Amino acid sequence: MRQASRTVLRFLSFILIAYAVVVAGMFFAQRRLIFPAPGHVANLPAGFERVSLTTSDGLALAAAYRPAGPGKPTLVFFHGNGDSWDGAAQATSAFADASVGVLLPEYRGYGGNPGSPSEPGLYADGRAAIAWLQSRKVGREQLVIVGNSIGSGVAVQMASETRPAALLLISPFTAMSDLAAEQFSWLPGRWLVLDRFENLPKINKISAPILIMHGKADGLIPYSHALRLAQANRTAELILVDDADHELAYSKSAQTSALDWLLRQKFR
Repeated sequence: MRQASRTVLRFLSFILIAYAVVVAGMFFAQRRLIFPAPGHVANLPAGFERVSLTTSDGLALAAAYRPAGPGKPTLVFFHGNGDSWDGAAQATSAFADASVGVLLPEYRGYGGNPGSPSEPGLYADGRAAIAWLQSRKVGREQLVIVGNSIGSGVAVQMASETRPAALLLISPFTAMSDLAAEQFSWLPGRWLVLDRFENLPKINKISAPILIMHGKADGLIPYSHALRLAQANRTAELILVDDADHELAYSKSAQTSALDWLLRQKFR
């Protein structure tokens, strides 16, 4: 009996040690998982000029820009975690075709940029993008902030600081910690996440018009996140798209719906 008890204890100890090793590995690898920056430098999208954004911590980041037509707003698009300005150009093509101005910032550590991505770092990158637009005489009355997927975290933070003319969120999450808890329920994910991007407690403080779009077939970020965000800010409009997955931002029909909503807003 005593030998059997020792065997059980050894087995349990092995399981606990193995679990601790996995948890530690996930903790230290999390930024490589959350920010899988593409290793290549994408070509400058057609119709854009290459510009440089200077962050508060001294980084010079590449971005792509095309100015707005007369009387049109300018949007800054914060892309998803595995994307680049090439994909961002595709996700904003309907806006560009309508002569809406577009700034496509590349995050630190992405697209050949210096630095390593993190939540504070991406916020600094977002502030640099908005400051650059202000230097080009794009005021907040003409500024539209757009965030896709993890870019929603940057967009919500920037909208809470900047008071833009409008905010558009595509496939957003309530918080990275919520998403980690859902996807890794066998781990203490909610407590291990360093880059939390807590959108839910921030969104109800934003007074700008908000449009939230999400695909009902999104297998990466469930559309329940969009529902909760819309409930937290009762002025937000919500569009749920049947059969659309996490690639919603690249859908021409979704872009057209977003553009129609945007052009109904008032810009000075």
